[in-house]
Amino acid sequence: MADAATHTVSIELAVPADRAFAFMSDPGKLDRWSFGTWKTVLHEGGLAEGSAIFDGSVTWVRIDADKARGVIDYHLGKDRNALTPRIMARVVPGERLELGDDACVLTLIAWRTRGMSDERWRRLAASHEFEVFLIKSLVEAG
Repeated sequence: MADAATHTVSIELAVPADRAFAFMSDPGKLDRWSFGTWKTVLHEGGLAEGSAIFDGSVTWVRIDADKARGVIDYHLGKDRNALTPRIMARVVPGERLELGDDACVLTLIAWRTRGMSDERWRRLAASHEFEVFLIKSLVEAG
């Protein structure tokens, strides 16, 4: 069944979950993998400001990371004072999936807002499909 409200993509990483979690929860690494927050500028309190690679529009991000659960919520918005948790990453330790201690699975989940055009939604989904391969390369390379 196709899901018009969410997009999910997963990839196996050949690194321990702690290493992947640290990478994904670091706002200073957003501009290495996130097409929505290219040229990231870090501000006080963990707030990041980035430019979308496609159209240069500004997106503000605050990362809310729960290491015990392996969950990272990316609170996003065009206004730094009105951020919504709309993208989530989940890092599942490899031992839970019979992959061993030196592996994990990264999943990205995006929720579509009502006002998002079909083109923008397709672009976000395609970006996430590519971004997980970029993340894999970056995290595994160290």
